[in-house]
Amino acid sequence: MRIGELARRAGVSTRALRYYEQQGLIEARRSANGYREYDEADLRLVMEIRSLMAVGFTLEDARPFVDCLRSGQPSGHACADSVAVYRRKLAEIDADIRSLIARRSEVAAQLALACPGCVLSTGGEP
Repeated sequence: MRIGELARRAGVSTRALRYYEQQGLIEARRSANGYREYDEADLRLVMEIRSLMAVGFTLEDARPFVDCLRSGQPSGHACADSVAVYRRKLAEIDADIRSLIARRSEVAAQLALACPGCVLSTGGEP
C-alpha cells in the first residue's frame, strides 16, 4: 500500500508517517517509480505507536515495542525491553501523582487561609 492508504487506515497524517520513517520506527520500501510502499506489518507498527502515544508514551518510548514486533513477537509488549519501558513509565506517572497531590495540598492550604469558611470539595470547587 502507498503512504496515503497507510495514513488513512492508521488514522495518521502522511507527515507523521514520514516522521516515523525518519526516526527509524518504520521503513518504507520503494517501488520502481520511487513511491513509498508499505504492508500490513507496517500498519501494525503504526497502530502500536499510536496506541502508546495515546496514553502518554513518546516515540522513543515506543521504540522497544516496535522492535519487539519486528522481531516476530505476537505483541509489542512481549519483550523485556518493552516491560522495562512500562515499569519506567509507571514510576514516572506515580511521581507525577505524588507531585500533584503535594501541589493540591499546598493550594488547599492557601485557599483555607484565604477563605477560612470555605469547604473544600474533592472536585476542586469551594
